[in-house]
Amino acid sequence: MKKRYSEEQIIKAIKEHEAGAKVDEICRRMGISSGTFYNWRSKYAGMEVNACFG
Repeated sequence: MKKRYSEEQIIKAIKEHEAGAKVDEICRRMGISSGTFYNWRSKYAGMEVNACFG
């Protein structure tokens, strides 16, 4: 089964949430359930994206 989102995209979504974005807003934009988001958060929380965004 192919992953729909890269780790980079997942970590960016988690960072958005940490910065104050609402979970339901992120989920609606990405087309995922809140359960998926919370699973991602428990798996990837505290990880950094190894790329420069600017």
